[in-house]
Amino acid sequence: MAKFREFEYRRPDISIVKETFSAALKELTEAENVERQYEAIRNINAMRKEIESMSALGRIRHTIDTIDPFYEAENAFYDENDPIFLEMITQYYQALIGSKYRSELEQKMGKHVFDLAEITLKSFKPEIIADMQEENALRTEYTKLIASAKIQFEGEERNLSQMRAFFQAHDRSLRKRAYEAHTHFFAENQKTLDTLFDQLVKVRTHMANKLGFENFVPLGYLKLNRSDYDHTRVANFRKQVEKDLVPVVSGLIERQRKRLGLPEMKYYDERLKFLSGNAKPKGDANWIVEQAKQMYRELSPETHTFFTFMADHDLFDLVSKKGKAAGGYCSFIAEHRAPFIFSNFNGTSGDVEVLTHEAGHAFQTYCSAHFEVPEYLYPTYEACEIHSMSMEFFTYPWMKLFFLEEEAKFRFTHLTEALEFIPYGVSVDEFQHFVYENPEATPEERNTAWRRIENKYLPLRDYDDNAFLNTGTWWYRQGHIFDVPFYYIDYTLAGICAFQFWLKMNRDRGRAWQDYLHLCQLGGSQSFLSLVAEAGLKNPFEDGSVASVVSFINEQLNAIDDSKF
Repeated sequence: MAKFREFEYRRPDISIVKETFSAALKELTEAENVERQYEAIRNINAMRKEIESMSALGRIRHTIDTIDPFYEAENAFYDENDPIFLEMITQYYQALIGSKYRSELEQKMGKHVFDLAEITLKSFKPEIIADMQEENALRTEYTKLIASAKIQFEGEERNLSQMRAFFQAHDRSLRKRAYEAHTHFFAENQKTLDTLFDQLVKVRTHMANKLGFENFVPLGYLKLNRSDYDHTRVANFRKQVEKDLVPVVSGLIERQRKRLGLPEMKYYDERLKFLSGNAKPKGDANWIVEQAKQMYRELSPETHTFFTFMADHDLFDLVSKKGKAAGGYCSFIAEHRAPFIFSNFNGTSGDVEVLTHEAGHAFQTYCSAHFEVPEYLYPTYEACEIHSMSMEFFTYPWMKLFFLEEEAKFRFTHLTEALEFIPYGVSVDEFQHFVYENPEATPEERNTAWRRIENKYLPLRDYDDNAFLNTGTWWYRQGHIFDVPFYYIDYTLAGICAFQFWLKMNRDRGRAWQDYLHLCQLGGSQSFLSLVAEAGLKNPFEDGSVASVVSFINEQLNAIDDSKF
């Protein structure tokens, strides 16, 4: 197989796609037996595989270099045409669930694809295609705006990702100046960000109204294919976090304040964990990949095969650079059965964290690439995040490869930050519910709501004399809020599940790995809560689920003398 840079990109010809798809759909609806119908389904899925592969390839290359004019145009092409592709898929779904051979097809394909088809039909009508195109264009505009940041700091021009390295500086004044410079970009672009978000909220609300929903909340859940829980169960989960986790996190922040010898913690102190400095990987990106090769070779035969494949075909773009989109993600190019990892290394421990996190996603898609049904290549987001966040814990025994003498310091930091993240994650979720339940709210009212919610879950966050952040604007930097509404609680639900895997590892590592491998191999063939059960995990929505893992982890952390780091 070729390396990633050699993968051929071909823009789909819409007219040919429509003609070919219509012919295959006609075969499906007119088939006189289940075998002919199933063959038509396989032909449709083969077309989908090609289109989705080209879309993934085009969008990956656009995010690697957002100023490349060719892939900028290709990204715009998919922004405009993805809703048209979705319309064709919904026509297929209508034929699928209406098939007189449905019971036989369920035997061949599994029932879950039919459940997903019915969800999609509730969340799409041709009348919203123009709205979806507008939404896609606005999302791309946000991505390009964030990628365009050029911040002059310490004698060099830096983007937002590169600035994050200074958030861990030992010099407190340097940390503060770095945050202020980072924040200044958002302050300068506040009007643009508010306008963009206003437009996104309005177009999403408009789509929901056209589909018969009171607001975007139920539509947002449907678009994420959530089939076995709703906003009421999510709200109950947030209550658990507020009750059982927020006090624990407040205690961890107080321990950090004492370690740093500060009279009070400010927002620009949060990323520095120790006076001796945070743990850092002891080499550059290429060196980190070499250590990862050894780690995955020793972790299991399956991970060895997987990571060798990734490395041999250059299925990474890891280092932050000019014009590159922010953040990290894993994509999948079905035509090559190839996962792809995108990140923005900046010389901090986050480089190792993002690699192991995205490798968890990539490993899952590699394990489930055998599914013929495209819907089963990966599950819904909250289940996907179990794979990634659990992989971070499964790789703990190899952290010495990356951090040498700072291994214990890294593991303590990683575990505390995994706990500290969850209250922030539910803040983002509650904020999004406010936004879409109150679509006419002004930017000032949204910011006030953010600050109120933030104070509930992050009561010790202190923005000091930063007037901009004190008005409630921290959320501007959270791309998920702009890009994929309601995709953030997923990290917190998965976090509770990943903690359960970590508990299992402490008791029986071999069994924990087999449960994890089984979960990855199931791909998206079942719903979230069914997958949780298959992995032998507790339902995170059930009362007591948060408390059960937090108490154990807090005991482990309390047994560590962090003053020695």
